[in-house]
Amino acid sequence: MSKFELKLPQMGESVAEATLTTWLKEVGDTIEMDEAVFEIATDKVDSEVPSEVEGILVEKRFDVDDVIKVGEVVAVIQVNGDVELPTEDSTTTSVVSEPVEEPVTVLESNMAQTQKAVAPSTADFSSSDRFYSPLVKNIAKEEGVSMEELEAIIGTGSEGRVTKNDILGYLENRTSNGSTKPAEATAVKETKLVEAEVKPVKEVTEKPKPAAIPVGDGDEVIPLTRMGKLIAHHMIESVSTSAHVQSFVEVDVTNVVNWRNKVKNAFEQREGEKLTFTPIFMEAVALALKKFPMMNISLDGEKVIKKKNINLGMAAALPDGNLIVPVIKNADQLNLVGMAKTVNDLANRARNNQLKPDEVKDGTYTVTNVGTFGSVFGTPIINQPQVGILALGAIRKIPSVIETGQGEFIGIRSKMFLSHSYDHRVVNGALGGMFVKAVADYLEAWDVNREI
Repeated sequence: MSKFELKLPQMGESVAEATLTTWLKEVGDTIEMDEAVFEIATDKVDSEVPSEVEGILVEKRFDVDDVIKVGEVVAVIQVNGDVELPTEDSTTTSVVSEPVEEPVTVLESNMAQTQKAVAPSTADFSSSDRFYSPLVKNIAKEEGVSMEELEAIIGTGSEGRVTKNDILGYLENRTSNGSTKPAEATAVKETKLVEAEVKPVKEVTEKPKPAAIPVGDGDEVIPLTRMGKLIAHHMIESVSTSAHVQSFVEVDVTNVVNWRNKVKNAFEQREGEKLTFTPIFMEAVALALKKFPMMNISLDGEKVIKKKNINLGMAAALPDGNLIVPVIKNADQLNLVGMAKTVNDLANRARNNQLKPDEVKDGTYTVTNVGTFGSVFGTPIINQPQVGILALGAIRKIPSVIETGQGEFIGIRSKMFLSHSYDHRVVNGALGGMFVKAVADYLEAWDVNREI
C-alpha cells in the first residue's frame, strides 16, 4: 500500500504561507489526477491545489481557516492497495503534528509555579471576524482566555493578527497582576516595549459598536465573503491612515481615440491581442511617475521610502462583485505592445481566478478605470501603502471650443476626466496637480501617425 503526501506548493517567491479556505474532497473520496482537492488563499488571491496522483483521500491534516506553511503536508492520498481509512481519532485534523512555532508545553513549563485563576475557556472562535491561528487558539483554551479578552489584545502580526508572543505577553501581564481586564490588554504591548515595571492601566474606552440593523420579513442576509472582508478592512484602514485629497483634470483624448481606431484591427491581426485604451493610459502614467518620482513613494512612520521600480496596480472588478489589483512590474520598461499583452493577460487571469500571489504584490501606484461602468469621474481610495491612485473616467463625445491659428471654433471632441487621489501627508497640492496634468499632457499630445 502506497500513500502520497499532498503538500502546499510554492506559490511565489514572497509567499510563505496560505489559509485553507475550502476542502473540495472528503475522506474516502476518489481523486483523479490534477483534480482539485482543496482551496487556499493568500492576502488577495484564491487558488485551487490539485492532486498529483490518482487515489483515495485518507487523511486531512488541517481544518478550514488554518494557516499552512509552504511545504507542509495538507492531505494524504492512498494510491495503491486496499483502502484503509483512518479511525475517527486519526482523521481528526491537527496542525501541531509539526509545530511551526513553539509548542504550548513551553508556555506551561514557564508558568508551572503559577496558579491559574480561570477555568478552560469554551470560547466560540467562529463568532469572531478576527483571524486566530491554531496555536493562539490552543494557548487561549489552555490558559482560559475568554473571547472578550482575546478580542482586546493588540495584534502585531500581519493585518493585526494576534501572534504567539502577543498572547504570551498578555498572559504574563495578567499573571503578574493577578487578573487583567480585557480593556487593560491593549496596554500590554506598550508596557513590554519600554520594559518598565507593570503599573495599573487606566480604563480604555472601547469604540462603540454600531447598532444592530433590523432585518424585516423578506430581507435577505448575505454574509461577506473572505475577500469582501479583506477589502472592507483595507478600505477603512486606508481612509484612517491617509489624508485624502483629489485633483481633477479634463483631457482631450481625440487623437488617442482616432489613432486606436486606425490601428486596432492591424494590431489584433499581427499580435493576436486586442488593443484597448488601458495600456495607452498605463504608459502615460508610467512616464509621469518617471517625471515625478516623489509620487512613487510610501510613508513609513516619519520616513519616506522612494521606490526604485515603477509597479503599476491595475484595479479589476471580478464577476462576483469583488475587486483585485494585479500589478504590472517595471511598467516604465515596457513598450506599448508589451504593455498591451501584459494588461490583457493579467485582466483575463484575474477574471478566471488564476493570478499568482506575487502578481498582486509590490505595487507602487494604482490606476482604476471607473469609466468602464459609465462613471464620468470618481474619488478612489488610496491602495496602501501607496500615496496615490488615478481614476479614469468615461470617454465622451462633447461639443468643445477648438483653438486654431485661424480662430476659435466649436467642434465635437472626445474627452474624459482624470481623478487623482493622493495622500496629503506627503503629497502637496502642487505635486498632486502637476502629476495628473503630466498624464493629461502626454495623452493630448498623442501622435496620430505613431507606428506600433
